[in-house]
Amino acid sequence: MRVIVAGARGKMGQEVCKAVRNSKKFTLVGGISSSGHPIEGVDVYTDLAKAINDTKADVVVDFTIPSAIETNMEICLAQNTPMVIGTTGLSQTELKEWQVRALQENWKAIYAPNFAIGAVLMMKFAQEAVPHFEQAEIIEYHHAQKIDAPSGTALRTKTMMEEVSGKAIPTHSVRLPGLVAHQEVILGLPGQTLTIRHDSNNRESFMPGVLLAIEKISTIKGLIIGLEHILFTDI
Repeated sequence: MRVIVAGARGKMGQEVCKAVRNSKKFTLVGGISSSGHPIEGVDVYTDLAKAINDTKADVVVDFTIPSAIETNMEICLAQNTPMVIGTTGLSQTELKEWQVRALQENWKAIYAPNFAIGAVLMMKFAQEAVPHFEQAEIIEYHHAQKIDAPSGTALRTKTMMEEVSGKAIPTHSVRLPGLVAHQEVILGLPGQTLTIRHDSNNRESFMPGVLLAIEKISTIKGLIIGLEHILFTDI
């Protein structure tokens, strides 16, 4: 599979480029950077549509910024190029609208707030636990440069928990230097609490999930939200 990485000069983008290069299943054919500055071993474009046409890419992996993601999605939809999206910031309403459009136009995309396998399990375990507790809260911790708050992971966890519990789940965000990506869900009953926590201590933790999403992109229909849909099902 021929892969383009949008946001290739960012911290996550650089890690994705490295992971794709080291994979035996995929070929890195281009990177997208708004600055156009060269990246060693990657043909860099500023224009995503041109990059797709020039490289005949099979998939675009997007780790850009919230203000750029919908433009990139429009381009990929118009080109009928599948996407693996790790850029968070889209609202639930926007995601639902994109799900409708993706099915209507036979376009494929995987939108995952978190690609770390442990984080996906943390969300699943929290969803399973919450019906048995009176209250629960989510606390997420990220590096100081993260733009959106709450994080996409926290919002996805909140949605999953509220779907089965019918209760509002408060979320809290911490932004500090020295952090990467961390989240804990604290559930309470009289006399006891349960804490479910996941820590990503470096960005390498996200790469197995990104590579899995690239591998599975051709097997899905429409836009799916959450890595759990390919991690826990045989598609």
